[in-house]
Amino acid sequence: MKYVALLRGINVGKGVRVPMKTLKALLEELGLGDVATYLNSGNVVFSSSLSVPELTRLLEDELERAFGAKIRTLVKTSAEMIAIAESIPSEWGNGQGEQTYVAYLFSDVDQPGLVSALPVKMEFLTIFYTPGAIVWNIKRENYNRSHITKIVGHSSYARMTTRNVNTARKLAALCAEP
Repeated sequence: MKYVALLRGINVGKGVRVPMKTLKALLEELGLGDVATYLNSGNVVFSSSLSVPELTRLLEDELERAFGAKIRTLVKTSAEMIAIAESIPSEWGNGQGEQTYVAYLFSDVDQPGLVSALPVKMEFLTIFYTPGAIVWNIKRENYNRSHITKIVGHSSYARMTTRNVNTARKLAALCAEP
């Protein structure tokens, strides 16, 4: 089965540095197949016969051993990644006039009620829940008014990992490849 591993909080600020070439080699050494990384933000597509919980445990343990720090890793099936990407309105994008992001959710916060609990101003953005993620689109002129940056202070923030819409679509496309 094909999966995507989304590593949380690497290669940003003072966070843990994980070179993608090293990450790819590490996953191949673990016996995972068809390993491909995308961008420098910790996106890995691979195949395995293991389950999501087994893969999560294996990857987090091995990443901690290799990089000396706990790196939270969210593993999604290819079907989940494709369904999330397909839920995003096709006209939503990233450009001069708007921003669109996907916050992939760890299972303990993966619930529709999360959207209404977030400290954002709903009148300044469009945001919705889809199984496994929260997706939002903000017109640039409403960015500050939306209070989207206040999500980092919410208790669920540590249990999500965010990617822009272009990355979400690319990862889904990689999942769809034979």
